[in-house]
Amino acid sequence: MMSCNWGTELWDQFDNLEKHTSWGIDFLERYSKFVKERADIELSYAKQIRSLSKKYHPKRSREDESRYSWCLAFAATLRQLNELSVQREELAENLNTQIVCELTRYTQEVKTERKTHFQDGRRAQQHIESSWKQLESSKRRFERDCKEAERAQQVSDRIDLDNKTDGEKRCSLKARQTAQQKKQAAEESRKDYMTSLNQFNQDQHQHYHTLVPVIYQRIQDMEERRIERICEAMRSSAEAERKVLPVASRCLEVMMDAAEGIQPRMDTRQVVEVYKSGFDPPGDVDFEDYSASMRRSISESSYLDNRAEGRRQSRKLWPFIRKNKLLTLLSSPRQPPPPPPTSPSPGGVASSPQSPPTASREPITQRLNDLMTSGSRTRKQCLRSLKRGIGQLSLKLGSGPADCSHLPPEQRRKKLQTRINNINQEIQREREQRDALLKMREVYEQSPQMGDAVSLEPRLEEVKQSLQRMEDELRKNQAWLSEADSRLSDHGSRRQSGGCGLNSQVTTPGSSSLKQLDNRSPASRESPDGSYTEDNSAELQFKSRSSEFDDDFDDEEPLPSIGTCKSLYPFQGQNEGTLSMVEEELLSVVEEDKGDGWTRVRRNLEEEGYVPTSYIKVFLDSSAKGFVQSSRLV
Repeated sequence: MMSCNWGTELWDQFDNLEKHTSWGIDFLERYSKFVKERADIELSYAKQIRSLSKKYHPKRSREDESRYSWCLAFAATLRQLNELSVQREELAENLNTQIVCELTRYTQEVKTERKTHFQDGRRAQQHIESSWKQLESSKRRFERDCKEAERAQQVSDRIDLDNKTDGEKRCSLKARQTAQQKKQAAEESRKDYMTSLNQFNQDQHQHYHTLVPVIYQRIQDMEERRIERICEAMRSSAEAERKVLPVASRCLEVMMDAAEGIQPRMDTRQVVEVYKSGFDPPGDVDFEDYSASMRRSISESSYLDNRAEGRRQSRKLWPFIRKNKLLTLLSSPRQPPPPPPTSPSPGGVASSPQSPPTASREPITQRLNDLMTSGSRTRKQCLRSLKRGIGQLSLKLGSGPADCSHLPPEQRRKKLQTRINNINQEIQREREQRDALLKMREVYEQSPQMGDAVSLEPRLEEVKQSLQRMEDELRKNQAWLSEADSRLSDHGSRRQSGGCGLNSQVTTPGSSSLKQLDNRSPASRESPDGSYTEDNSAELQFKSRSSEFDDDFDDEEPLPSIGTCKSLYPFQGQNEGTLSMVEEELLSVVEEDKGDGWTRVRRNLEEEGYVPTSYIKVFLDSSAKGFVQSSRLV
């Protein structure tokens, strides 16, 4: 089996080991960058999911959203989607803190450690190279000295062979001395060479068998720790994501349960509960004999369109009548414009409360007549003017009666039942508070040091009066509910017996059907669009006119802005058709005040409604003034 010891197997691969460890650290940095980018993607995904959930979540609480199972299922899906975004954010945070930060710190440590190990390796390499150079130097010196000693000996021997004269003898003696010195120097060089050789062999043995194995072993250990750290980082990354899976699975299970909880039959039953009016279907239409010279008679259960005296009357059946926007505006509760808060006026006098105008400068009937006689080019402006008048009229009508008699029978019963339930809850709370006060008074009477029992009397009296008022209100609403139930039971009995809400008795030739309808009790004057009508002939005439331009009214385009306004006081628009605003708020003006104390404004091209004119300061555009004047002339 091949050994895996770098010190023995790779003793001569110092440069390659240096390149390999450098590439390993680069890989560590590259993996850290990968995890960081992955965490950024997870964080971005979580933000987008949260934004999507918030975008499709209902902006405000709607009763319909909590009534139908499909709305509840979608709301539950959005909540679980938001929970998934939270888990993704936690995953991104874990990747950053547990992996990216730790790997960044470890990278700096391993760089420092690697630098130390390779510095030690370079010093050992430099030492062995220095020892080798010294050996080479002593070897060359020994070789040179040996050659010089040999040449000196050859010269000395050649002179000794001549032996001719005294001078030559003296030269021979000098040559022998020189040869002896050279020989002695060569011997010393030989000793230095042997010493350097022994030293180099020792250094080389220590380098390749001691220093290099130790240094390379440290480098190998460092490399194994780096690989192990990458392994731990990959394992932590997978573990962090695996921790998210159970929560994500639970969220998906909740989504599945929410989807399976949708009940179409129950939702359609809820629609019946919400929109059921309690009216009876119309009865049979009687035969109208035009051959006889008699006034037209009709059953009380018919729906007349008495547009004008002597005009041919047209009728529609209840199920096919379209609920008109204008009737909705007429029946919506509105209030007169409130007076502005008392504040010093520019003249130093406090502003007096603003009284609502007694009549609009553009009555509804006048606007209807203008609409009927106008051409196609000005029809939309007439429609807008008519809608404006209707809105102002509805503002002045005020809220409906306390007994909810303006509602259809079924809706009235539900409204009264809800009111009774709320009153019962309030009574229960007041009774609990009264019992607590009575018990506290008893404790104070038994232990005067704990408190004064007399101090509780005002509060007790206040609670008793509040209870009395609530009980009176409860009895009154219960009476109204009993009346509504009795009327519903009467309608039901007539329906089961084959009759209709209005008996199909034929009128005599001299009677007026409209007069008979007007003489009926208020409880019987019920309209099919969900409201009671006090004047049937006026309503029928109004419906006949409004039905002719209902399609044009539906396709009405938003009015252009004719200027801006700045709110002087805060206003709470609690009635339908009004718009709330805060102080110093800038709004767009859609229509000027027509003398009734209300100005039509718009916010952000979406919210539109009426605000009191005395609460704002209007700045009209110069280009829009001509348009306003021309629209008034239409």
